[in-house]
Amino acid sequence: MSDNELFLSDQAMGALMMALQKSLLEQSDIVPVLKGFKFRLSENGLMVMNPPLVKMKEDFEENEED
Repeated sequence: MSDNELFLSDQAMGALMMALQKSLLEQSDIVPVLKGFKFRLSENGLMVMNPPLVKMKEDFEENEED
């Protein structure tokens, strides 16, 4: 790998997948979330310092039991 090449860490890839899942669940645009990512270079590659949170509604489990 040259000095100019960067790659996503497993953590950053997970943050990307969480952003996609959040976008799909909320039926919202993913672009603002991706543009808002703050990256830091680590030994493992690029890390996302502000990964998105995906919250599930509490009544989800109750509906599953019905």
